[in-house]
Amino acid sequence: MAAVALIAVDAALAPTDDHGSLNVTFVTAFIAILAIALVSQSLMLKWRPWFPGAESEKSLIGGVRAAVSSFMSLLI
Repeated sequence: MAAVALIAVDAALAPTDDHGSLNVTFVTAFIAILAIALVSQSLMLKWRPWFPGAESEKSLIGGVRAAVSSFMSLLI
């Protein structure tokens, strides 16, 4: 019985790395969407309607950031 209580206490005190994994996910999604946006921009395609949240943004980076934020809100 004491061993179970110690495991529960240890698990409660163990640090979680959720913040780091969210940063990795954000950076990975940002790079992927930025690559799609750059390729489609160079081909003179309208890429902003493809990603929710990026429709009203005027700059490339702002649109990619809005699209990634919309994507991240679906994950959480």
